[in-house]
Amino acid sequence: MNKSPAEDFALTCPASENGDDRIQMAHGGGGRTMERLLDTIIRPGFDNPQLNERHDGAILGLSGPLAFTTDSYVVQPLFFPGGDIGTLAVNGTVNDLAMCGARPSDLSVGLILEEGLPLETLRRVVDSMRRAADAAGVRLVTGDTKVVDHGKADGLYINTAGVGPLASGHVIGPASVQPGDTIILSGDIGRHGVAVMAAREGFGFETVIESDCAPVAASVLGLIETGIVVHCLRDLTRGGLASAVVEIAETAGVSINLDEAAIPVRDDVRAACEILGLDPLHVANEGRFIAIVGDGDADSALDALRHHSVSADAVVIGRVDGGQPGEVTSRGPLGVDRVIDMLSGEQLPRIC
Repeated sequence: MNKSPAEDFALTCPASENGDDRIQMAHGGGGRTMERLLDTIIRPGFDNPQLNERHDGAILGLSGPLAFTTDSYVVQPLFFPGGDIGTLAVNGTVNDLAMCGARPSDLSVGLILEEGLPLETLRRVVDSMRRAADAAGVRLVTGDTKVVDHGKADGLYINTAGVGPLASGHVIGPASVQPGDTIILSGDIGRHGVAVMAAREGFGFETVIESDCAPVAASVLGLIETGIVVHCLRDLTRGGLASAVVEIAETAGVSINLDEAAIPVRDDVRAACEILGLDPLHVANEGRFIAIVGDGDADSALDALRHHSVSADAVVIGRVDGGQPGEVTSRGPLGVDRVIDMLSGEQLPRIC
């Protein structure tokens, strides 16, 4: 966004027949029209001193060990109950940094715009990203904007990358997980995937199910700052709780036992999953995570997490043991165990 605009293709913003301004490809002399787009929508929306430098990159004053992550967002529809592609892009990257035990600091943003995208849609998304960044305490400091032909980008794709200094003095990851650890879930699961699916397919459920899309960094940092040794963190995005736990078990070479009755699933989400033939454990979330801590730290961890609204309903859902490496089982309400595995395909495509 503070890079030099491409000259081969640029943007013009003519009014359509119904008066809606839209993105349109233009050949030659495109630098000025791209600059107009940046000056009228992008820079005002993400206003900060770094962007106003109009340089090829941002100069950051970070030091020490850093976490760095990137992700791309192609969700359809662009707007859904509880969020949109803009909030998703910011919160998703902020949450990935938090899972590394980092304090999110600065993000880059890449916007892939499809010819014909209404400018009002772009304004809404940019505004959502700004508000999400403000809420998460991060800055959108550099980026890029490109335009592709009509039909090539589903309206809008977003890539975000983020950095932040580590807040923990020890490694947080699967390698630190050990038998006897306790698994804590930050809240109810399944809402994001169901909300997006319902919006995309036009399902008329009795209640509107909203995505749980939210930044979790403050909750995670609050946990770390108590001095509790957090062994592993993982957000429950694509593949949901099941895929996250299986991945940790396989990487750490441990087995994990879940108590399915302890896993919170709202009644409307459970009913929607039954109608759609979905398992809530496999449905994506965008504001939920698990924290794995030593058994003796479980109560203190719960108390710390419950001080933050995004994890106010944190609960213990399972244990780590030394059984078959990589095996995850879940005990149901009737006391019957079942093996939990990752999805072999995409249960809910295009949810992020």
